[in-house]
Amino acid sequence: MSMRFQNTIHRTKEDFRSIEKGKVRMYTCGPTVYDFAHIGNYRTFLFEDLLRRYLEFRGFEVVQVMNLTDVDDNTIRRSRERGISLEELTDEFKAAFHADLLTLNMQPAHEYPEATKYIPQMIDMIKDLESKGFAYKTEDGSVYFDIEKYGNYGKLAHLNPEEMVKAERVTDDNYEKEGARDFALWKAYKSEDGDVEWDSPWGKGRPGWHIECSVMSTELLGNHFDIHCGGVDNIFPHHENEIAQSVCAHGDDFVNYWLHSEYLLVDNKKMSKSLNNFYTLRDLLDQGYPATAIRWMLITTHYRQKLNFSLNRLDEAQKAVNRLGDFMTKLSEYEGQGADNGAKHVAKAESLFVEAMDDDLNISGGLAAIFDLVRWGNRAMDQGELSESGAQGVIEFIQRADHVLGILSMASGLTLEIDTEFIEGKIAERNQARVNKDFDQSDSIRNELAAQGIELIDTPDGTKWKAS
Repeated sequence: MSMRFQNTIHRTKEDFRSIEKGKVRMYTCGPTVYDFAHIGNYRTFLFEDLLRRYLEFRGFEVVQVMNLTDVDDNTIRRSRERGISLEELTDEFKAAFHADLLTLNMQPAHEYPEATKYIPQMIDMIKDLESKGFAYKTEDGSVYFDIEKYGNYGKLAHLNPEEMVKAERVTDDNYEKEGARDFALWKAYKSEDGDVEWDSPWGKGRPGWHIECSVMSTELLGNHFDIHCGGVDNIFPHHENEIAQSVCAHGDDFVNYWLHSEYLLVDNKKMSKSLNNFYTLRDLLDQGYPATAIRWMLITTHYRQKLNFSLNRLDEAQKAVNRLGDFMTKLSEYEGQGADNGAKHVAKAESLFVEAMDDDLNISGGLAAIFDLVRWGNRAMDQGELSESGAQGVIEFIQRADHVLGILSMASGLTLEIDTEFIEGKIAERNQARVNKDFDQSDSIRNELAAQGIELIDTPDGTKWKAS
């Protein structure tokens, strides 16, 4: 059986076939860095981590790109509310985000493109769309995408073209399906933007949110790649607009598989900052809940099912983590002389685990296979039926499965592989800031790395680092 994923654009499960054999290129929508991400956000990020880990478990070489939105309506508004620069605000929450990824044992993406570093490429794409007749300039110097010019607009969100609003435009980055209309590619400068502006052929301004991901994804993964992920709230307008821009600019298929995770709920309402019903990771850690429980709770309900959050769920999650950890400890200490090497039980568990996870990441089926093995293994050890080599075979399978779950390495105190490329890049940025005598920026980078447990040491031979 091949892997099958629910492809949002077709609303059906489809066999997964990568564009390049054995390799997967995947773009995952990251946070808008104007505040701490809440655990509803992390449900999506952990689904994406689970997906990547399972693709690797199945033998694929995965290249993951996760963007950081550091300029949009929210970041500008928040930086002005706090009376600090956009860069100061976003550096603070980029550092917090990377620290949270480490805490939750998420594998680092291969690239974390930041929107403000791709402005020239965004301008180039907008110029291209304008020259092809898909975009137009307004009197104030803004540029909009003309949705009537793209015949497949609404395909991802399943919109009825007859119900779309005609001859109107929307300037906000977020809006509902009922407001489907021409959207901003470039926003002309307004006084409320403060000092956030870039020169362009249309005058001073800044990019719209949607063009940012179209540019960063295609710049780093090519015009046509395998998987694009996000939360269901990204389907419209963000991902719908990404498709329109990218296909019209490049004339390619853009993305083969669109995967979206459902909401995390509180009292059956979407967890969101606008409803003020959210928990950050720090909130839960401060209340004494372990990161293992948080990760387990967020990955062990199928990504396409709504998950109603409660503190009781965290308690139950930690019991499951403890059960698995206790079983592994018992296996490692086992000295029985039984005759059963456990091979057939391990083979059955692995077959059922793969069968379930191949079916659109059916995590409940995958965990059922693991815990069936746990029940058998406990009984076999209690009755002295399992051999020591058999116990080792069970350990090795669960360790392989834990590459997907990412739980036992947290519980045993093992650390995530450090993203050395990211750290060295930050050190290079800091060195350049010091050359430019921009010591505020230099200190900001040091603090950003310190928040992730990385200590910088300046020596006569250059800047060194260590994990603190």
